[in-house]
Amino acid sequence: MGGATVSDLFARLHVESWSPDYGAPVEIPEDPAPSSPVDPNVEMSEWVPVEGSDQAAPAQVVFVDGVRRVEARLTLDDPLEGPVPGIMGAFGVGGVLWERNVPRSAFTGLQAERIVAMARGYQLDLPRIGGIPVTAESVPGDDPSELVAHLQRRMRAVEQSLAASLARAGRLVVADGRIRELRPMPIVGLIKTHQVMYLPAQHRRLIASLSAGQRTPLFSILTENFPRYSWYLRLADLSGGHSWTGIVRCEVSAAVGKNSAIDLAGWTSALLPRLASERHIDPRAPQNLVPIGALEKELRKRLGDQRMAHRFLATAVRSRTLSRVDGGM
Repeated sequence: MGGATVSDLFARLHVESWSPDYGAPVEIPEDPAPSSPVDPNVEMSEWVPVEGSDQAAPAQVVFVDGVRRVEARLTLDDPLEGPVPGIMGAFGVGGVLWERNVPRSAFTGLQAERIVAMARGYQLDLPRIGGIPVTAESVPGDDPSELVAHLQRRMRAVEQSLAASLARAGRLVVADGRIRELRPMPIVGLIKTHQVMYLPAQHRRLIASLSAGQRTPLFSILTENFPRYSWYLRLADLSGGHSWTGIVRCEVSAAVGKNSAIDLAGWTSALLPRLASERHIDPRAPQNLVPIGALEKELRKRLGDQRMAHRFLATAVRSRTLSRVDGGM
């Protein structure tokens, strides 16, 4: 595929008029882990509920999360190769620093990015959209779902970088979703949905009997390239739900060592239930913790109005403010 001139391709770049989320999944799966060997006897051989404890827990706890959205879908009408799909998407990442001894909470590390990603190796340069610079990126192939997955991966990479920088200051970091940090850092991944049943049935029975503030014993997930320690804990006792209502799973890199993992499990089991959301405030209660909910709201505000971003993009295309169109692969 060769290069193409601006005049050849500007007129054939289209901003689709329908909702950008139409026909695409609202949520991208968090790379469900393949079935991995599990060792449930890491901490103790007898599986009984373990009470959480905040003894010696860090005075500062940081919650890290991100939000993303597909703002527009693009089609580049290549007369030789056929239509080339693309998206404009935005994401915001940040943290909430909780100083437990004050007590006080504040946002930290807030950042927003907007990208235009095209399939088949094409890249499009755009001006700032809604006050946020636009990064031109591309993916191979023609699969439109890969464009959204690319946006998700970009957001997760920024989350991981922020979590690592915050953990270096001796804080406890709780990051939304599965962890991707291989180094021995106090970063706990908080998994709110259960896509994989890691434990055998005789050990899963304990999860249903947990009370708020209790956890399972530690178990190890023996993934070849990324071994982890993990535990389940209950955030709140709720009436009317099923036996796993209010249950989350936490994980940490095995690089921290077993003793540190046990400390992290105890701290999260004691601290996180204090921050569980309530149903009249958040429909994802109690799993979507109060600071996470506040952070998501702030990040969405920083992304600006999605309709305005779509309008700015359409204007940029019509006025030919695109500075370059490159044929990629």
